[in-house]
Amino acid sequence: MSRRSGILEFAVLGLLRESPMHGYELRKRLNTSLGVFRAFSYGTLYPCLKSLVANGWLVEEPGSAPEDAKAASLAGRRAKIVYRLTAEGKEHFEKLLAHTGPDAWEDEHFAARFAFFGQTSRDVRMRVLEGRRSRLEERLEKMRASLARTRERLDDYTLELQRHGMESVEREVRWLNELIESERAGRDRRAGPDQ
Repeated sequence: MSRRSGILEFAVLGLLRESPMHGYELRKRLNTSLGVFRAFSYGTLYPCLKSLVANGWLVEEPGSAPEDAKAASLAGRRAKIVYRLTAEGKEHFEKLLAHTGPDAWEDEHFAARFAFFGQTSRDVRMRVLEGRRSRLEERLEKMRASLARTRERLDDYTLELQRHGMESVEREVRWLNELIESERAGRDRRAGPDQ
């Protein structure tokens, strides 16, 4: 499974844990939850849904019938399929949610994991946040060392781009420090599990 499909699987299961949805609604919620930089097409979403159904983690149910079934069939429209999380799907999502390995705090997965922090236990949130901060601090040190070695060879614009990248990472580290402190102090962002 590719990283992107793993993120999509995680996000789909998480959203369907909240309530059953049809594909259009699910795609809209995915793009809203995970942001415009991670837009998912129907060509990506529907194969993922089919795979989740095949694994027994989702079931397909017929959506509400159109008001006038005859008019809908003449117009070429069909009833929407609603996807619902199964008990096995919920259990699988819980396992994914509890995972705190390195991929949970890498760039590709972190935003998706963070989007479901409201459903995540405090100890898991802390491990993911601390792992993310550690990874970014390592990245920042490498960026600083690289900039110190190459500063004289860079033109002004490339140098500014390097500085901008470092400032972005520094800003995220500060944000993570605030989140970690808030978690340690027991302050809740919103009500959720194990608060």
